[in-house]
Amino acid sequence: MRKSISAAAVALGGSLALAALVVPTAATAAPTTGGTCFDLGVAGKYGEFIEGNDTHSPDAEGAVAVGGNADFSKSGFTVGNELTQAEVAALPGGYSLVVGGDLIQNGAHVQVMKGKGVYAGKVVGGGQLEGVSKGTSPIDFGKEFAHLRHVSTELAKTTGGAPVSDGRTITFTGTDATTNVFTVAADVLQKAGDVYLKVPAGSTTIINVTGGSYDQTKGPGGPTTGFWIWDNAKGKYVQDDKSQSADGGAERAELLWNLPTATAVTKHSGNAWPGSILAPNAAFDLGTGGPVNGSVWAKSLTGSGGAETHHYPFGGCLPGGTTPGGSESPSPSGSTGASESPKPSESAGTPAGSESPTPGGSASPQPSASGSADATPSPSPSASRTGSNGGGGGGLAFTGADGILPLTIGGVVVLAAGGGIVYAARRKKANGAS
Repeated sequence: MRKSISAAAVALGGSLALAALVVPTAATAAPTTGGTCFDLGVAGKYGEFIEGNDTHSPDAEGAVAVGGNADFSKSGFTVGNELTQAEVAALPGGYSLVVGGDLIQNGAHVQVMKGKGVYAGKVVGGGQLEGVSKGTSPIDFGKEFAHLRHVSTELAKTTGGAPVSDGRTITFTGTDATTNVFTVAADVLQKAGDVYLKVPAGSTTIINVTGGSYDQTKGPGGPTTGFWIWDNAKGKYVQDDKSQSADGGAERAELLWNLPTATAVTKHSGNAWPGSILAPNAAFDLGTGGPVNGSVWAKSLTGSGGAETHHYPFGGCLPGGTTPGGSESPSPSGSTGASESPKPSESAGTPAGSESPTPGGSASPQPSASGSADATPSPSPSASRTGSNGGGGGGLAFTGADGILPLTIGGVVVLAAGGGIVYAARRKKANGAS
């Protein structure tokens, strides 16, 4: 009897300790932030917020702020047509166009549709200029970008779930109703011809893209041409564009692409890119066609033709909420100040192994040229680890072995308890014998 009690106790404690050592690195809930979100400050009020130079035409539907020179000479520029009165009133000084340097026209027509515009430098080349006057910039771009880099760096610290890629398509699947976080290498993402996102309607989605550059034109099987979002009401993927978006735009409005270390981002002209893009260290090339359906925060920007920024402001919660260095509305959390700018890596991360082959017998979905998803089959990705958290409050998910220590301690405690059982059993038997 003494032998069986001892064996049971040791086995029980030992099995728990062993279990602690072999915990898989599955997505686990991170501590919640108590509902505190990062405030994007002044930058969050603008659809184009550029630290340096902005060479763009012909249109930006939202507000535009440029710290350097604004070159609108190619075919002119109109600003702010989709802004509401409330959005104009919330802009610093009511300025929907801010140019910290020179405004380059060279005979082109530049017009502010709603709100007003200001340039701090000079007008180069002349031309028709409506609603814009010379004055002092109301924005401290250095302060605002110090904060944006801080936010971008902090968001990237959260390790998210992994997408599923078959070499031609890539699918991000999340289940948390509040916040879903993913992490993907830029050179993996840019291989995809079609990008799919499936999350609950209205949840904030953060996609951290690692690497020194991201170029949608360089996929080995062709460029990235389609972004598809799962419409929860319709039960199918919808290709995002100006005329349609999943669940009336609920997912797009809370989708953020975070590229903290990218120094170059190139959009393919053949797609509409849904969501807002935070690339504070990058030269952003919009191409010559296809819009960004959201805001762009970048170091510099170029684009022409249909490469517009459409007015779909970011409305999600970016959990973390340390004080924005330069925001008009401080975060409710304590002040930490803006951190130093991250040092961009020199090259995109390279995944181990070769490109994943397309699964046998399953063809990749082929989006139609018009953007309609009615005849488009849904992809069938295998299960992925998502950045989800079953609780509320904006909790994020992470991968790793952070839970090993407490489980190990638990195993040791139970093992010690088993030893106590053995000792007690021996004492009881000894007393009975005497």
